[in-house]
Amino acid sequence: MNCRFCQAPLTRTFIDLGHQPPANSFLTAYQLCEPETHYPLKVYVCTNCWLVQIPESKKASEIFRDDYVYMSSTSESWVQHAREYVDMIVERLGLGRDSRVLEIGSNDGYLLQWFNKRGIDCLGVDPSIQCAEAAAKVGIKTSPYFFRTEWASGMVTGIRFQYDLICGINVLAHQPDINDFVRGLKIALKPGGTVTMEFPSLQRLVAGGLWDTIYHEHYSYFSFVTVNQIFWQNGLYVYDVDALNTHGGSYRIYACHRENENVEMLTKSQGAFDVLSNEDRAGVFKGWFYTSLAPRAQSCRREFMNWLLSIPCDQVVVGYGAAAKANTFLNYCGVRADMLPFVADKSPQKVGKFMPGSHIPVISIEQMMKIQPDYIVILAWNLKEEIMEELKACREWEAKFVVAMPRLEVI
Repeated sequence: MNCRFCQAPLTRTFIDLGHQPPANSFLTAYQLCEPETHYPLKVYVCTNCWLVQIPESKKASEIFRDDYVYMSSTSESWVQHAREYVDMIVERLGLGRDSRVLEIGSNDGYLLQWFNKRGIDCLGVDPSIQCAEAAAKVGIKTSPYFFRTEWASGMVTGIRFQYDLICGINVLAHQPDINDFVRGLKIALKPGGTVTMEFPSLQRLVAGGLWDTIYHEHYSYFSFVTVNQIFWQNGLYVYDVDALNTHGGSYRIYACHRENENVEMLTKSQGAFDVLSNEDRAGVFKGWFYTSLAPRAQSCRREFMNWLLSIPCDQVVVGYGAAAKANTFLNYCGVRADMLPFVADKSPQKVGKFMPGSHIPVISIEQMMKIQPDYIVILAWNLKEEIMEELKACREWEAKFVVAMPRLEVI
């Protein structure tokens, strides 16, 4: 494989998490009787541009299908994050009823609903029909396609618009052709418009040992310095960045046309320089930075499995949060239903199905309450506080919370 950005040959392994099924390919009971395809989850780093990436062994068109199960609105904290973003960006850019907003990877309308409530014209792009139908229920128009240069040029829909704001949350990593995607952003952006993209920070991923956030949906893992290169080479200029706490540490970048006549906008913010300096000190330009994650993943696996196997047989352990990261974690650790009999989740799209690879049944929160487990392993650790607060309010028995990432913690 060559680097999907600069085309240099990929020879250095970042981490190898074995062969796993796609993290969001939940199974029905009938499918348990069928063969299940596993793909290599081996991650490489380009020593030319330092982009961390996996091959497109599982095609994006096969992952983001009509039956895609992830719905952003199931997390109250994530919906609130989206609302806070809209409040901020409307004020910062002075958006109003004459503005036009495009969200890529708009899912079930969890973010665009807040623009819609302000009377701002907005459109979502998402290839999942199931997500588009959910968005329509809250009044959000969605174009059910992949965003590419062909879409931005109007070749797919027959209609071409340009937008004052193009935004995307955790969608940049989902692009197998990153250059085509960013070129599409430039085509769809008005001359004075802004692009914002949120994505997990590679530096924070490595520093925090957050290896479970690696799965086949995420084709690339970005440092801020590499994103700058990608956007610049494709005609956009990243002029500012916010450091966020989401997903263990993320960036929100702000970009405009590279040829923008606004000289102030084409000056890097102090925040951008600070992030670049932090990455330099962390070693993102050094080879050793990219060898430190694999040993920590192995240590985390040993620690969790030693704990899990030490629990007496008369005590019940269940998981909470059938997130994609949960599947990476469980499959890398080798956990099966005889060790962890259930994983509870709020999403009706997941309840009644089975976790890919491990084949652990997904149950509702109400079913978990009836079981009254002794330990609840919070697999969606990024929502730990929200989950603990929810369960404390309705729990009628004594149970201990367990968080396995990035290190084992029994609460």
